Amino acid sequence: MPSFVITEKCDGCKALDKTACQYVCPNDLMILDKEKMKAYNQEPDMCWECYSCVKICPQQAIDIRSYADFVPMGASVVPLRGSQDIMWTVKFRNGSIKRFKFPIRTTAEGQIEISGGFNPGKDDLDSQALFTEPESLGLDNIPTPKK
Repeated sequence: MPSFVITEKCDGCKALDKTACQYVCPNDLMILDKEKMKAYNQEPDMCWECYSCVKICPQQAIDIRSYADFVPMGASVVPLRGSQDIMWTVKFRNGSIKRFKFPIRTTAEGQIEISGGFNPGKDDLDSQALFTEPESLGLDNIPTPKK
Protein backbone atom coordinates (compact mmCIF):
# COMPACT_ATOMS: atom_id res chain seq x y z
CA MET A 1 0.00 0.00 0.00
CA PRO A 2 1.33 3.48 -0.76
CA SER A 3 2.64 5.99 1.71
CA PHE A 4 0.25 8.49 3.22
CA VAL A 5 0.71 11.61 5.33
CA ILE A 6 -0.89 11.96 8.74
CA THR A 7 -1.91 15.60 8.30
CA GLU A 8 -2.25 16.27 12.04
CA LYS A 9 1.46 15.55 12.49
CA CYS A 10 2.86 17.07 9.28
CA ASP A 11 4.29 20.58 9.53
CA GLY A 12 5.61 20.67 5.96
CA CYS A 13 9.12 20.57 7.44
CA LYS A 14 8.59 24.31 7.84
CA ALA A 15 9.82 24.34 4.24
CA LEU A 16 10.03 27.23 1.89
CA ASP A 17 10.87 25.08 -1.10
CA LYS A 18 11.17 21.33 -0.40
CA THR A 19 10.28 19.00 2.43
CA ALA A 20 12.48 16.10 3.54
CA CYS A 21 10.10 13.57 1.96
CA GLN A 22 10.18 15.46 -1.35
CA TYR A 23 13.96 15.43 -1.29
CA VAL A 24 14.28 11.69 -0.61
CA CYS A 25 11.44 10.15 -2.67
CA PRO A 26 13.00 8.17 -5.56
CA ASN A 27 9.84 8.60 -7.66
CA ASP A 28 9.27 12.32 -6.92
CA LEU A 29 5.81 11.52 -5.59
CA MET A 30 5.77 13.61 -2.46
CA ILE A 31 4.83 17.28 -2.87
CA LEU A 32 4.05 20.18 -0.57
CA ASP A 33 0.64 21.83 -0.57
CA LYS A 34 1.82 25.44 -0.12
CA GLU A 35 -1.59 26.61 1.13
CA LYS A 36 -1.92 24.02 3.91
CA MET A 37 1.86 23.55 4.40
CA LYS A 38 1.33 19.78 4.40
CA ALA A 39 3.08 17.19 2.26
CA TYR A 40 1.17 14.52 0.40
CA ASN A 41 1.69 11.65 -2.06
CA GLN A 42 0.51 12.99 -5.43
CA GLU A 43 0.38 9.58 -7.17
CA PRO A 44 -0.20 6.74 -4.68
CA ASP A 45 -0.43 4.17 -7.48
CA MET A 46 3.23 4.79 -8.35
CA CYS A 47 4.55 4.40 -4.79
CA TRP A 48 7.13 1.62 -4.31
CA GLU A 49 6.64 1.43 -0.54
CA CYS A 50 10.39 1.92 -0.16
CA TYR A 51 9.95 3.58 3.27
CA SER A 52 12.40 6.37 2.38
CA CYS A 53 9.88 9.09 3.21
CA VAL A 54 8.76 7.28 6.37
CA LYS A 55 12.33 6.98 7.65
CA ILE A 56 13.30 10.58 6.95
CA CYS A 57 10.20 12.37 8.26
CA PRO A 58 11.26 14.32 11.37
CA GLN A 59 7.65 14.45 12.65
CA GLN A 60 6.89 10.76 12.01
CA ALA A 61 3.94 12.03 9.95
CA ILE A 62 4.20 9.49 7.12
CA ASP A 63 3.04 5.91 7.31
CA ILE A 64 2.58 2.95 5.00
CA ARG A 65 -0.07 0.29 5.31
CA SER A 66 2.35 -2.55 4.89
CA TYR A 67 1.89 -5.86 3.14
CA ALA A 68 1.61 -9.04 5.19
CA ASP A 69 4.97 -10.37 3.97
CA PHE A 70 6.74 -7.45 5.68
CA VAL A 71 4.41 -6.64 8.57
CA PRO A 72 2.12 -9.37 9.91
CA MET A 73 -1.62 -8.79 9.55
CA GLY A 74 -2.92 -6.16 11.92
CA ALA A 75 0.54 -5.06 13.01
CA SER A 76 2.26 -1.73 12.55
CA VAL A 77 5.87 -0.81 11.92
CA VAL A 78 7.49 2.47 12.89
CA PRO A 79 11.05 3.46 11.97
CA LEU A 80 12.76 5.98 14.25
CA ARG A 81 15.85 7.51 12.69
CA GLY A 82 18.75 8.42 14.93
CA SER A 83 22.08 9.94 13.96
CA GLN A 84 23.81 6.56 13.60
CA ASP A 85 21.00 4.04 13.17
CA ILE A 86 17.31 3.37 12.58
CA MET A 87 15.25 1.67 15.27
CA TRP A 88 12.39 -0.33 13.74
CA THR A 89 9.49 -1.03 16.11
CA VAL A 90 6.98 -3.69 15.09
CA LYS A 91 3.82 -3.82 17.15
CA PHE A 92 1.89 -7.06 16.64
CA ARG A 93 -1.88 -7.23 16.93
CA ASN A 94 -1.59 -9.21 20.18
CA GLY A 95 0.22 -6.22 21.71
CA SER A 96 3.75 -7.66 21.72
CA ILE A 97 6.52 -5.42 20.47
CA LYS A 98 9.77 -6.28 18.70
CA ARG A 99 12.54 -3.76 18.05
CA PHE A 100 15.39 -4.01 15.57
CA LYS A 101 18.26 -1.55 15.25
CA PHE A 102 20.19 -1.16 12.02
CA PRO A 103 23.07 1.23 11.26
CA ILE A 104 22.56 3.92 8.64
CA ARG A 105 25.03 5.00 6.03
CA THR A 106 27.54 7.44 7.43
CA THR A 107 29.65 7.96 4.31
CA ALA A 108 29.64 11.59 3.25
CA GLU A 109 27.82 12.45 0.04
CA GLY A 110 30.07 12.10 -2.98
CA GLN A 111 32.63 9.98 -1.11
CA ILE A 112 31.47 6.51 -2.19
CA GLU A 113 34.09 4.49 -4.02
CA ILE A 114 32.20 3.25 -7.08
CA SER A 115 34.17 0.04 -7.59
CA GLY A 116 34.19 -0.87 -3.89
CA GLY A 117 37.99 -0.99 -3.89
CA PHE A 118 38.19 -3.53 -6.71
CA ASN A 119 39.80 -2.91 -10.08
CA PRO A 120 37.09 -2.60 -12.73
CA GLY A 121 37.06 -5.35 -15.34
CA LYS A 122 37.49 -4.93 -19.05
CA ASP A 123 35.17 -2.75 -21.09
CA ASP A 124 34.50 -5.76 -23.29
CA LEU A 125 30.76 -6.00 -23.92
CA ASP A 126 31.11 -9.60 -25.08
CA SER A 127 32.59 -10.66 -21.75
CA GLN A 128 30.50 -12.61 -19.21
CA ALA A 129 32.23 -10.72 -16.39
CA LEU A 130 30.48 -7.99 -14.43
CA PHE A 131 32.08 -4.62 -13.57
CA THR A 132 34.50 -5.76 -10.84
CA GLU A 133 34.77 -9.44 -11.74
CA PRO A 134 36.72 -11.66 -11.42
CA GLU A 135 38.58 -9.86 -8.60
CA SER A 136 35.46 -9.24 -6.48
CA LEU A 137 34.69 -12.98 -6.62
CA GLY A 138 38.17 -13.87 -5.41
CA LEU A 139 39.04 -15.52 -8.74
CA ASP A 140 41.84 -15.07 -11.26
CA ASN A 141 39.46 -15.40 -14.18
CA ILE A 142 35.80 -16.13 -14.85
CA PRO A 143 35.10 -19.82 -15.46
CA THR A 144 33.35 -20.37 -18.77
CA PRO A 145 31.20 -23.34 -19.68
CA LYS A 146 32.65 -25.75 -22.23
CA LYS A 147 30.88 -25.92 -25.56
